[in-house]
Amino acid sequence: MVEGSVAGAATKLNKTPSAISHALARLRDQVGDPLMVKVGGKMQASPFALQLIEDVRPILNSIKRVLRLPEPFDPATTARTFRIACPISATVLSRVMNRVQLAAPNINIDWLQTPTEVYAAVSEGHIDLAHLGGERRLPDGLDWAEMPPMKFISFVRTGHPAIADWGQGAWYRHGHIKVASVATNIRSPVDEVAPKPGTERRIAARISEFSAVGPLVAESDLIVTLPPVVMASVMETYGLVPLRPLTQMAPFRVRFFWSSRMANDPALIWIRELVLDAYRAAHKDAEALVGARLKSATQ
Repeated sequence: MVEGSVAGAATKLNKTPSAISHALARLRDQVGDPLMVKVGGKMQASPFALQLIEDVRPILNSIKRVLRLPEPFDPATTARTFRIACPISATVLSRVMNRVQLAAPNINIDWLQTPTEVYAAVSEGHIDLAHLGGERRLPDGLDWAEMPPMKFISFVRTGHPAIADWGQGAWYRHGHIKVASVATNIRSPVDEVAPKPGTERRIAARISEFSAVGPLVAESDLIVTLPPVVMASVMETYGLVPLRPLTQMAPFRVRFFWSSRMANDPALIWIRELVLDAYRAAHKDAEALVGARLKSATQ
């Protein structure tokens, strides 16, 4: 109707003129009308076709809108709130916020503790991105990205009596701190290791906030065993000493996950990549820092 010719329509649709002719023939059979008739070297519409196009054009435009790719996301001009459940590391949060403030000053982030029904909250779009540690199977309707696995290191205060005789005896004598999320109830690799009889660690404090670990370790003789990505900045701030773990622990699987239904939202792709990049960088720097401290302590 727009081009007025088979050849013009073929060029516009990137088809052969023969394919367009066959399609027009099928359409004529379906509606029982000639639709387009060649008159004086040009295709002209029948009265039925003129009436039909007025009804069809709005439908075609609606289909175009539905199938149109999302508009590019411009973080610099967008005001939006993202909800992220990632309670593991203030360093990751700082890196994310620094990058967000530079690239998207009008964007807000709600940095949440993991709720009890986290999988449903993510699937339904109430949370945009969530952190998951461990081998737990994710339900259908969620996509995820693998992160570098965590290794666990023990940390004590400077001058802690266990530093001089670090071994199974010290591990058993001193109390330990356990950080546990009530929402996901995921067991730490430290809990999965079967200790030798008489060397079980004694949990002296159970807490749900990683932010309390630093001052608690710095002001007591308690031991905490956590990944470097959680503890590197805490170690620096409170002058803690890393100690190599006394047992072999399998690397702890780490993933971030999000709603499959919202996976192609340009804004969510942007914040997701920003958070994942920040996490990877924080993990790499933390491993290097804690590894260097462990190496210098043994020399």
